[in-house]
Amino acid sequence: MAKWIAQGIGFALFAFGIGYFSMAPVYHYLEPEQGLLRLSISHAGQILGACHERSAEELAKLPPNMRALQDCPRERSPVTVELELDGRLLHHEVALPSGLSRDGASTVYRRFPLRAGEHRLTVRLDDSARIPGFNYQRSEIIQLLPAQVLVIDFNPQQGGVLIK
Repeated sequence: MAKWIAQGIGFALFAFGIGYFSMAPVYHYLEPEQGLLRLSISHAGQILGACHERSAEELAKLPPNMRALQDCPRERSPVTVELELDGRLLHHEVALPSGLSRDGASTVYRRFPLRAGEHRLTVRLDDSARIPGFNYQRSEIIQLLPAQVLVIDFNPQQGGVLIK
Protein backbone atom coordinates (compact mmCIF):
# COMPACT_ATOMS: atom_id res chain seq x y z
CA MET A 1 0.00 0.00 0.00
CA ALA A 2 2.83 2.43 0.89
CA LYS A 3 4.39 1.65 -2.46
CA TRP A 4 1.21 2.82 -4.28
CA ILE A 5 1.03 6.03 -2.22
CA ALA A 6 4.71 6.82 -2.91
CA GLN A 7 4.18 6.20 -6.61
CA GLY A 8 1.10 8.51 -6.60
CA ILE A 9 3.11 11.25 -4.84
CA GLY A 10 5.92 10.81 -7.38
CA PHE A 11 3.50 11.12 -10.32
CA ALA A 12 1.88 14.21 -8.75
CA LEU A 13 5.27 15.90 -8.26
CA PHE A 14 6.24 15.05 -11.82
CA ALA A 15 2.95 16.48 -13.19
CA PHE A 16 3.37 19.61 -11.07
CA GLY A 17 6.94 20.05 -12.39
CA ILE A 18 5.79 19.74 -16.00
CA GLY A 19 2.94 22.19 -15.38
CA TYR A 20 5.22 24.73 -13.69
CA PHE A 21 8.00 24.62 -16.29
CA SER A 22 5.52 24.84 -19.19
CA MET A 23 4.35 28.22 -17.82
CA ALA A 24 7.39 29.62 -16.01
CA PRO A 25 9.96 31.06 -16.12
CA VAL A 26 8.61 33.45 -18.74
CA TYR A 27 10.77 33.67 -21.88
CA HIS A 28 10.88 36.93 -23.84
CA TYR A 29 11.92 36.51 -27.45
CA LEU A 30 12.65 40.24 -27.72
CA GLU A 31 12.57 43.19 -25.37
CA PRO A 32 9.27 45.15 -25.50
CA GLU A 33 10.58 47.97 -27.75
CA GLN A 34 12.71 45.85 -30.05
CA GLY A 35 12.36 44.39 -33.51
CA LEU A 36 14.53 41.79 -35.18
CA LEU A 37 16.64 42.05 -38.31
CA ARG A 38 17.47 38.62 -39.71
CA LEU A 39 20.22 38.16 -42.32
CA SER A 40 19.63 34.84 -44.08
CA ILE A 41 21.53 34.23 -47.31
CA SER A 42 22.44 31.01 -49.10
CA HIS A 43 24.03 31.73 -52.45
CA ALA A 44 26.62 30.06 -54.68
CA GLY A 45 29.20 32.63 -55.72
CA GLN A 46 30.37 32.95 -59.29
CA ILE A 47 32.85 30.44 -60.70
CA LEU A 48 36.33 31.37 -59.50
CA GLY A 49 38.23 30.95 -62.77
CA ALA A 50 37.53 31.41 -66.44
CA CYS A 51 36.50 28.51 -68.66
CA HIS A 52 39.03 27.07 -71.08
CA GLU A 53 38.04 26.16 -74.65
CA ARG A 54 39.47 22.72 -75.47
CA SER A 55 41.27 22.15 -78.76
CA ALA A 56 40.53 19.23 -81.09
CA GLU A 57 43.71 17.47 -79.88
CA GLU A 58 42.68 17.80 -76.23
CA LEU A 59 39.21 16.45 -77.02
CA ALA A 60 40.66 13.46 -78.90
CA LYS A 61 42.71 12.46 -75.83
CA LEU A 62 39.63 12.32 -73.64
CA PRO A 63 37.22 9.39 -73.37
CA PRO A 64 34.04 9.91 -75.43
CA ASN A 65 31.85 10.58 -72.38
CA MET A 66 34.20 13.37 -71.18
CA ARG A 67 34.39 15.38 -74.41
CA ALA A 68 32.92 18.71 -73.37
CA LEU A 69 34.04 21.69 -75.47
CA GLN A 70 34.74 23.81 -72.41
CA ASP A 71 36.70 22.96 -69.30
CA CYS A 72 35.39 25.06 -66.42
CA PRO A 73 36.70 25.02 -62.86
CA ARG A 74 34.27 23.92 -60.15
CA GLU A 75 35.44 26.16 -57.32
CA ARG A 76 33.22 29.13 -56.50
CA SER A 77 34.04 32.57 -55.16
CA PRO A 78 33.43 33.31 -51.49
CA VAL A 79 30.45 35.54 -50.75
CA THR A 80 31.15 38.75 -48.84
CA VAL A 81 28.24 40.43 -47.04
CA GLU A 82 28.26 43.84 -45.35
CA LEU A 83 25.41 45.24 -43.34
CA GLU A 84 25.40 48.93 -42.45
CA LEU A 85 22.83 50.43 -40.09
CA ASP A 86 22.41 54.18 -39.60
CA GLY A 87 25.83 54.90 -41.12
CA ARG A 88 27.85 52.42 -39.06
CA LEU A 89 29.05 48.96 -40.03
CA LEU A 90 26.88 46.43 -38.20
CA HIS A 91 28.24 43.22 -39.75
CA HIS A 92 30.92 42.09 -42.21
CA GLU A 93 31.35 38.44 -43.15
CA VAL A 94 33.15 36.43 -45.80
CA ALA A 95 31.37 33.08 -46.27
CA LEU A 96 33.38 30.36 -47.95
CA PRO A 97 31.68 27.99 -50.40
CA SER A 98 30.61 24.63 -49.03
CA GLY A 99 31.56 21.23 -50.40
CA LEU A 100 34.76 19.25 -50.80
CA SER A 101 35.54 21.00 -54.09
CA ARG A 102 34.33 24.37 -52.75
CA ASP A 103 31.59 24.33 -55.39
CA GLY A 104 28.52 24.69 -53.16
CA ALA A 105 26.58 27.58 -51.71
CA SER A 106 27.96 30.02 -49.16
CA THR A 107 25.62 30.46 -46.21
CA VAL A 108 25.19 33.39 -43.83
CA TYR A 109 22.65 33.48 -41.00
CA ARG A 110 22.71 36.16 -38.31
CA ARG A 111 20.08 37.86 -36.17
CA PHE A 112 20.25 41.41 -34.85
CA PRO A 113 17.79 42.68 -32.22
CA LEU A 114 17.29 46.42 -32.86
CA ARG A 115 15.33 49.19 -31.23
CA ALA A 116 12.07 49.84 -32.99
CA GLY A 117 11.84 52.92 -35.18
CA GLU A 118 13.23 54.31 -38.40
CA HIS A 119 16.65 53.13 -39.60
CA ARG A 120 18.75 53.55 -42.73
CA LEU A 121 19.82 50.07 -43.84
CA THR A 122 22.46 49.33 -46.47
CA VAL A 123 23.26 45.78 -47.58
CA ARG A 124 26.19 45.01 -49.87
CA LEU A 125 27.03 41.61 -51.37
CA ASP A 126 30.00 40.48 -53.45
CA ASP A 127 29.88 37.06 -55.10
CA SER A 128 32.80 37.37 -57.53
CA ALA A 129 36.50 37.22 -56.67
CA ARG A 130 37.35 38.27 -60.23
CA ILE A 131 35.49 41.60 -60.11
CA PRO A 132 36.62 44.09 -57.43
CA GLY A 133 33.98 45.71 -55.24
CA PHE A 134 30.43 44.73 -54.42
CA ASN A 135 28.20 43.40 -57.24
CA TYR A 136 24.92 44.00 -55.41
CA GLN A 137 23.87 46.81 -53.11
CA ARG A 138 20.58 47.93 -51.65
CA SER A 139 19.95 50.88 -49.39
CA GLU A 140 16.62 51.96 -47.97
CA ILE A 141 14.89 53.51 -44.99
CA ILE A 142 13.11 50.85 -42.94
CA GLN A 143 10.40 51.32 -40.33
CA LEU A 144 10.88 48.61 -37.71
CA LEU A 145 7.91 48.04 -35.41
CA PRO A 146 8.14 46.43 -31.95
CA ALA A 147 8.25 42.61 -32.28
CA GLN A 148 8.51 42.86 -36.09
CA VAL A 149 10.96 40.60 -37.92
CA LEU A 150 12.58 41.89 -41.13
CA VAL A 151 14.45 39.35 -43.25
CA ILE A 152 17.32 40.18 -45.59
CA ASP A 153 17.54 37.62 -48.36
CA PHE A 154 19.30 37.33 -51.71
CA ASN A 155 17.88 36.23 -55.04
CA PRO A 156 19.69 37.26 -58.25
CA GLN A 157 16.59 36.52 -60.38
CA GLN A 158 14.58 39.08 -58.37
CA GLY A 159 17.19 41.82 -58.51
CA GLY A 160 19.61 40.78 -55.79
CA VAL A 161 19.23 41.84 -52.17
CA LEU A 162 15.68 41.60 -50.81
CA ILE A 163 14.36 43.11 -47.59
CA LYS A 164 11.05 41.56 -46.57
